[in-house]
Amino acid sequence: MHELAFPLLVGLIALALAFDFLNGLHDAANSIATVVSTRLLSPVAAVIFAAAGNFGAYWLVGLHVADTIGKGIIDKDIVTPAVVFGALVGAMFWNIVTWIKGIPSSSSHALIGGLLGAGVIHGGFDAIESKKTIETFVAIFMSPMIGMALAMFFVLITSWLFKGFQPRRAEGVFKGLHLLSSAAYSISHGGNDAQKTMGIITVLLYSTGYLKGEFHIPEWVVLSCYAAISLGTMSGGWKIIKTMGTKITRLNHHTGFCASSAGSIVVFGASALGIPVSTTHAITGSVIGTGAARRASAVRWGVAQRVVMAWFITIPASATVSAAFYLLTRLF
Repeated sequence: MHELAFPLLVGLIALALAFDFLNGLHDAANSIATVVSTRLLSPVAAVIFAAAGNFGAYWLVGLHVADTIGKGIIDKDIVTPAVVFGALVGAMFWNIVTWIKGIPSSSSHALIGGLLGAGVIHGGFDAIESKKTIETFVAIFMSPMIGMALAMFFVLITSWLFKGFQPRRAEGVFKGLHLLSSAAYSISHGGNDAQKTMGIITVLLYSTGYLKGEFHIPEWVVLSCYAAISLGTMSGGWKIIKTMGTKITRLNHHTGFCASSAGSIVVFGASALGIPVSTTHAITGSVIGTGAARRASAVRWGVAQRVVMAWFITIPASATVSAAFYLLTRLF
């Protein structure tokens, strides 16, 4: 166990909740970009709607992802407060940079990069828990591809099912379905993303001796993390919403429903398997899929390429920053 004064523990927990808030702010676009860009909901109504969905995950989603972050990426027995500090600062730094630039990068992978950077500097490569780390890296590439394939399939099958409908009637049906699919995506987003911070706080408590008994996620940690991400989502993230909702491809209620449905299936599936998947990757791939299903030229591939480049550099960038801040703590 690593001794830690209680005020410092409270400070690190507050930093973790600040990351969770920033995660909600940064990733608000994931679940509401489609309903905002299609004018199904006003921006204010949309962020309240999404925040409610984020918190609703408390009753609907298990804690498998929190367990993975807490003990499946870095060996929980080598984690120190300095490792947690470095991981959080590295992830927050990258989130702020991409938020300012309006790039929908992954808060999840920023945090994983932060854990790997600080954890490896502290304990060497043996500190990495390979099974879940490999699964997470595979999901970086597979989640947007699965989202894109599902979204293309949904566009094609629903276009065929509704081909005999009057356009106005079909639009009315898809309005309701779009709202439902957006709610599902908001719940899946909260259920996967908030749990990353739960894992960080729990491994901090475990490593400092404040968590008694077996490794488990305390109820107060679960509630505080869902509250923090919900408040962050309510604060918006308008630059990224613009990129997601209008710059990659033009959306309507039909394609918005298909994108949200595909994305929520990917994220719910990953959460059930305990994989900390990127909700940003899942919905971006799904949005691209809806455009590609109509015609390749409907996707602004230049914007999509910029987004994909951010995916590739997120883990190395956040790992580098977290390693630097971990080494900084060694000076004190």
